Amino acid sequence: MQSLYLLVPLAPLAGALLAGLFGKTIGRAGAHTATILGVAVAFIASCVIAQDVIVHGNTFNGALYTWATSGNLKMEVGFLIDPLTVMMMLVVTFVSLMVHIYTIGYMQDDPGYQRFFSYISLFTFSMLMLVMSNNFLQLFFGWEAVGLVSYLLIGFWYTRPTAIYANLKAFLVNRVGDFGFVLGIGLVAAYFGSLDYATVFAAAPGLAGETVSLIPGIEGSLLTIACICLFIGAMGKSAQFPLHVWLPDSMEGPTPISALIHAATMVTAGIFMVSRMSPLFELSETALSVVLVIGAITALFMGFLGIVQNDIKRVVAYSTLSQLGYMTVALGASAYSVAVFHLMTHAFFKALLFLAAGSVIMGMHHDQDIRNMGGLRKYMPITWITSLLGSLALIGTPFFSGFYSKDSIIEAVAESHIAGSGFAYFAVVVGVFVTAFYSFRMYFLVFHGKERWREGGHAAGHGHALAAAHVSHDDGHGAHKDAHGHDDSHAAAKHDDHAHHHGLGPHDNPHESPWVVTLPLVLLAIPSVVIGYLTIGPMLYGGFFGDAIFIAETHHALAEMAEAFHGPVAMALHGLGTLPFWLALSGVVVAAVFYLKRPDIPAAFKARFAGLHRILENKYGFDDFNQWFFANGARMLGAQLWQRGDRAVIDGILVNGSAGLVGRLAAWVRHGQTGFVYTYAFTMIIGVVALLGLWLSL
Repeated sequence: MQSLYLLVPLAPLAGALLAGLFGKTIGRAGAHTATILGVAVAFIASCVIAQDVIVHGNTFNGALYTWATSGNLKMEVGFLIDPLTVMMMLVVTFVSLMVHIYTIGYMQDDPGYQRFFSYISLFTFSMLMLVMSNNFLQLFFGWEAVGLVSYLLIGFWYTRPTAIYANLKAFLVNRVGDFGFVLGIGLVAAYFGSLDYATVFAAAPGLAGETVSLIPGIEGSLLTIACICLFIGAMGKSAQFPLHVWLPDSMEGPTPISALIHAATMVTAGIFMVSRMSPLFELSETALSVVLVIGAITALFMGFLGIVQNDIKRVVAYSTLSQLGYMTVALGASAYSVAVFHLMTHAFFKALLFLAAGSVIMGMHHDQDIRNMGGLRKYMPITWITSLLGSLALIGTPFFSGFYSKDSIIEAVAESHIAGSGFAYFAVVVGVFVTAFYSFRMYFLVFHGKERWREGGHAAGHGHALAAAHVSHDDGHGAHKDAHGHDDSHAAAKHDDHAHHHGLGPHDNPHESPWVVTLPLVLLAIPSVVIGYLTIGPMLYGGFFGDAIFIAETHHALAEMAEAFHGPVAMALHGLGTLPFWLALSGVVVAAVFYLKRPDIPAAFKARFAGLHRILENKYGFDDFNQWFFANGARMLGAQLWQRGDRAVIDGILVNGSAGLVGRLAAWVRHGQTGFVYTYAFTMIIGVVALLGLWLSL
């Protein structure tokens, strides 16, 4: 079975190497065949492994290779195969397979076709190494590898200044989180003497009372500090407040990677990591409260930002931020299985929504402004119905997958009694209305109402003036200036073969996407509807995760929820009468009224609350603050170090100062170099006399 475990990550790696190193030789068809075959093999192998684990109860935890040994600390490559791992393996490989197939249609005319397939297959390998690891070293390797490939994919169209800005932003923000992550791993290695999960988890209760001194005279709990440091890493990777700023800008990358990396897999790595570390987090109430409050802030306030977005991909991106906040709230409430359950259901319907957004972009000839759309239902029926199913799952409609996971999070927070749970409950409940409103605002503007692309004066001025609305174009066609003021007209020349023009003309019609695009939509729509109904019983209340997740006896939210659970049908029927359902329904109705019947109302709100609208458009000023404080601050610090350190100390004192000292000394000594023999003879006699005097005195 170990050979099969190895096959899962190595098959996508082989495809990535073939497409990346031999892309020109094997051509486009060879590149996508190799990578799709590799991911398909990984998915099939994951299914076989899942059956072995779930049906037969066979788990595995062992090292495959010892990389280095330092004293008693072993650095190994190994696998931990248990129910939590196989669930993640199935999600990663299935969504990745759908994205690979979708990419054939979406990137068909892109000059970087083989390179893109190589990157997404390499990402799949990295993510699988992360979720299959049985030690902190391999976890960190996968953690950094997915960050690196994400950097490469966000900046895939590297001729666009906005893409370079976005991938640097993602890379640097994640470095902040990863610094905390490294500190947490360092504390584990220093105090536990091991990087192996099982060893660390077994020793954790014995170190529950251990304290460390970060600042002289101030001590704190070892486990609390270690858990918070680890969670800072999760805040970066899973885009939690205040390290969330990179994810919306990452929409600069092609749509397939938005679905794969920024909805279904990479951003959920932090959720998976905290769930895996449950034996540590359960020993620190303070760390759980921090997780709970950070998640609640993200869930609510990132949802508000989705209301004012006009780029179809950015609406879905802020939805991802909000839903990641929901998962984090569940972690803080000690409902780890609920968080992972929502991770799974969210992966399907959010990947579906991103890929459907890409299908709309293709149908609209690469116009991403939802104000230029409308009435696409009759032109793109498959994209329309799958988008509707994904949106219904997202807002938590009873019997859809998102309902079972989202309502379970709300119930878990309601049952929690740790510090911050009251605010968290308010945030997740209000977030239900907000999610429904911005989701169906986008849905109605895109698929219903009048066909606005036929109007002469679009809301954003048709095509090239979209940047006025801070719209990020998916592929950079057409010369325009982006939201940061950069001119990316040179990107148009590079990718002009990918689309003949930017946006639809008044006499053009949208078109449904080819089957390689619509097939993944249909295959993702199926689990978006049924997976929650089929799996909620065993995953939350049937002991599916077993020992993979640990919950302390004092944290009884999930146990109380189990007593009230009477099956998925009863839960859905009960949900029809609960507050979250009516809030979601209200959000849909308000969106329909505002954007189908009375579009003057949101315009009036915007005028009446212009200040609030500016705050939301400026994303609460986080980007401006980061630019002013961190970016400008770093530049000012660098300028001062250059002026005072490089020029004044190094050049002025160490280099020029030493040279000047030697020059002055040489000028003084030069007076003794007369060129006359008698001067040198006299000097020698004086020297001998001085030495004799010194010798006699001794």
